[in-house]
Amino acid sequence: MRESRLWFWHILTAVVILFLLGLHMGIMHMGTLVQALGLGSTHPTASAEVFERSRQFFFMITYIALLGTALFHGLYGFRSILCELSLSKTLQKAIGRLCTAAGFALFLYGTYVAVRVFQMKGV
Repeated sequence: MRESRLWFWHILTAVVILFLLGLHMGIMHMGTLVQALGLGSTHPTASAEVFERSRQFFFMITYIALLGTALFHGLYGFRSILCELSLSKTLQKAIGRLCTAAGFALFLYGTYVAVRVFQMKGV
């Protein structure tokens, strides 16, 4: 039952990642759309543009959501691949705990960075 629930979340995060990356591609790589929406210039990778976007609440939330979904999706997939190697149950549990701990640590650090940049006044 637990594996079925985790697999469901794995598939759901794939859908969320697809949506968030589609949004990212639309905003970052379609210059006319970026200009039409008033979100910046046609150079979305310029450092000033990146900093300004990072200071907007919408982008901070989407960065954190993408971080969380990508970490879960990637680490659960990595764990699943390793568990298919016919490892002992003890080793599988250790891998699961290691992936969970790494995921939480990376999520906390990434969230901290996104919030700190959002709060910054200037470069």
